[in-house]
Amino acid sequence: MKAKIYISLKPTVSDPEGITIRGALHKLGFDNVKDVRAGKFIELDVEDGEESEIKQQVTEMCQKLLSNPIIEDFNFEIQNT
Repeated sequence: MKAKIYISLKPTVSDPEGITIRGALHKLGFDNVKDVRAGKFIELDVEDGEESEIKQQVTEMCQKLLSNPIIEDFNFEIQNT
């Protein structure tokens, strides 16, 4: 199975990387870009098992290591491979 994890800054947290990307896009002529929020994408290959157990484990991984719960949110999807 494959876990696709998306981690992003909480809406209330300033995103300096996103601001920099937006500025660069504007300099390239993409003036219609109003806002950019940058984040992380992590893909895990996990052994097959009960989907509910895998979801519980991925949630725990995100809470303990992969994301900073103070400033980041995460969501994920599990896919059969």
